Amino acid sequence: MAPQRRLVWFRRLALAGALLAAAVVVLGAWVRLTDAGLGCPDWPGCYGHIYPNAGGVAAASSAHFGKALHEMAHRYFAGSLVIVITILLVWTVRFRMDRGQPIIAVVLAFVIVCLQAALGALTVTLLLKPLIVTAHLLGGLSTLGLLWWLSLTPETRALTQREAALRKYALVGLAVLIAQIALGGWTSSNYAAVACPDFPTCQHSWWPRMDYRDAFVLWRGLDIDYEGGVLANPARVAIHFTHRLGALLAGSVLISLGILAAVGARERRLARAGRLLVLAVVIQITIGAAMVHWGVPLGLATLHNAGAAYLVIGMATLLRALWPAAAIGMIPLHRVDPSR
Repeated sequence: MAPQRRLVWFRRLALAGALLAAAVVVLGAWVRLTDAGLGCPDWPGCYGHIYPNAGGVAAASSAHFGKALHEMAHRYFAGSLVIVITILLVWTVRFRMDRGQPIIAVVLAFVIVCLQAALGALTVTLLLKPLIVTAHLLGGLSTLGLLWWLSLTPETRALTQREAALRKYALVGLAVLIAQIALGGWTSSNYAAVACPDFPTCQHSWWPRMDYRDAFVLWRGLDIDYEGGVLANPARVAIHFTHRLGALLAGSVLISLGILAAVGARERRLARAGRLLVLAVVIQITIGAAMVHWGVPLGLATLHNAGAAYLVIGMATLLRALWPAAAIGMIPLHRVDPSR
């Protein structure tokens, strides 16, 4: 098989991995939101078995059995994702001399997914500690972003001066997006999503009573069961309110970034990426507002995590378009003079 043909199949496998990673993120949210994170008290099996129908869980209540099924379904999907990324790594090592074959990004994805497996185990053994749960979410979305990046075909065109200047702003947008996702994970893992039941106010106030001292304590020791949350309401309000403020900041930065890309791009690909990012932000903010209005129903809460995955895809698409010739993790390609 010719090297260029191999790259096509590599990108197809990366795309399959990205879709699987998105499913893992959404399933992880479903597990957390249905309080099934401790449905299986051991890891990697469930009550010592690979299927929760066997062993001690069989004698448990039907509700607990359902939670165990949710947790194991998430683990099955996550295990499949590990297999796909391992195949990508073996492929990369085997064909590392092919022109344009990604290397660094593949290795990074493999390292992150291995760390994800460790964080998954710690999530159970440390009883849903918010720091671990949030790190697990960030790792899952980072894996999704890398796989989506790898699935996209790079271009060899030279950027215009205006497009090149947009790169720094795009990196700022990426940093803001990561911070906002971390805030979202902290909100969810501390069960603070329902702390502000009204919108746009919180507790019927534009500046409610909040406890920031207790809200962002990252480590509270061991042997604490965080299922259902351990914080008092003022601390949860502080977390939720900060997440809202972060949404305003992140939304402003990302929408302006998307508009600048869509308006100032010479190529259709970058313009489409800008529009995709703006659409993703608008959808995510709409879902967030609807969650509060309808009392954080399970479907919308899960969809909110899917929206975060969509935001990561939009940002990865934009970054890929802004680094068309010498992308991170790629063997540099020669630039093509657009005047030819």
